[in-house]
Amino acid sequence: MAFLQLLVVLISLFHSSMAARKLTSLVQDQPLLMEYHKGPLLTGTISLNLIWYGKFSPSQLTIVSDFLTSLSSSPSPKTSQNPSVSTWWKTTQNYYTHSQTPSPVFTFGKQILDDNYSLGKSLTTQQLVLLAAKGEQKNAINIVLTSADVAVEGFCMSRCGTHGSSKFAGPHKQRKFAYIWVGNSETQCPGQCAWPFHQPIYGPQTAPLVAPNNDVGLDGMVINIASLMAATVTNPFGNGYFQGPADAPLEAVSACPGVYGKGAYPGYPGELLVDPSTGASYNAQGVNGRKYLLPAMFNPSTSSCSTLI
Repeated sequence: MAFLQLLVVLISLFHSSMAARKLTSLVQDQPLLMEYHKGPLLTGTISLNLIWYGKFSPSQLTIVSDFLTSLSSSPSPKTSQNPSVSTWWKTTQNYYTHSQTPSPVFTFGKQILDDNYSLGKSLTTQQLVLLAAKGEQKNAINIVLTSADVAVEGFCMSRCGTHGSSKFAGPHKQRKFAYIWVGNSETQCPGQCAWPFHQPIYGPQTAPLVAPNNDVGLDGMVINIASLMAATVTNPFGNGYFQGPADAPLEAVSACPGVYGKGAYPGYPGELLVDPSTGASYNAQGVNGRKYLLPAMFNPSTSSCSTLI
């Protein structure tokens, strides 16, 4: 009798388990949809102004300058058959279909060197905005870059960089200008802000990749600059394209975290190109033959994360 009762219980549990599996199989992950909040996007010719705060070497300045130049300039087909930085940037055009205007074209504006740490080596968010305001304030993105020995409010704890907007100085305070800040994390938190060129702080401990420009801090900065450039043009004033709450939005690149190539999963950036002479990993080439690793960008036309390879 006890055996029969046990058999009935086991059969009941089996059917309950099968019902649960069937129910679970009906629940599919919903595709991410990037919602447009009807605000303006950046368009036209945009001046990029760089405010270098702290100590940077000439080669570090060139790494970033070449990357920004590459957004609007393709490498010569004679020198490269690799995916280009400009091809990566063209994904932003898919955010402009509602207005039928092109994504912006960039030119270089001011480059301001503040290597004497005019505001000290510990900066607040308000001080970042003050530094950003030193650049042009009309048809511009002002990019503040802080060196590895500068501490910034929230840096490494909750952010590797940020973008935002602030009112003009002077008589046109009803207008806003866009700005970006990115810090060099090499000595403070490379496992958080320079992955996959450094062992991650959390998660699977895969071997770090060799940085394409042999500079973990700067190559990590390029990844964050790329992410924030895409976010700035598609959501410059907090009412453009984003998903989720406005105070913690998923934007053009942050919607695709940790993805750099096909087959990416947590702890693995995906299939990448490898330079045979240096062993460095990359997925895009810019002007002057320089190589970069760029993050996947969410493509609203396909509702998927687009990678170059």
